[in-house]
Amino acid sequence: MCICFGTYAQSPEAMKKIEAAKIALITERLELTPQQAEKFWPIYREFLNQRKEIRKDFDIARRTFDPNKASEEENKKMLEMANKVKERQLKLEQQYSGRMLNVITTRQLNNLRKAETDFKEMLIRRIRADKMKRQQQKRNNDRLNNRRN
Repeated sequence: MCICFGTYAQSPEAMKKIEAAKIALITERLELTPQQAEKFWPIYREFLNQRKEIRKDFDIARRTFDPNKASEEENKKMLEMANKVKERQLKLEQQYSGRMLNVITTRQLNNLRKAETDFKEMLIRRIRADKMKRQQQKRNNDRLNNRRN
């Protein structure tokens, strides 16, 4: 998530709000007991940090990569890099799913995956709505300025 929304949340305060909303949604969806929550959250945070670390180098490479200007060899290397990232993410997911299942039920783990997906979709919709609102405000301001001139 942080990868997709890093440009949206340009301040630490905004990132904290996003993270708090995510935690609230996951807590609600998983219906964690206090005992589960105490064990679950450290594992989940560790998982998120590991997942972010796996993507870091790829995201840096991707920001400067233009497939239209890259050679065939450079395009091939980028594809290989993307596949390796996916493989590492899958292994990480398998590893942490096992650890989480020592704390939560399979139903809760499935609800976690769904909550993560739902949260991303909600955040994307919010970003798009905010963008459209800003564009509409700009158009309105432009119209006002044109009328004044």
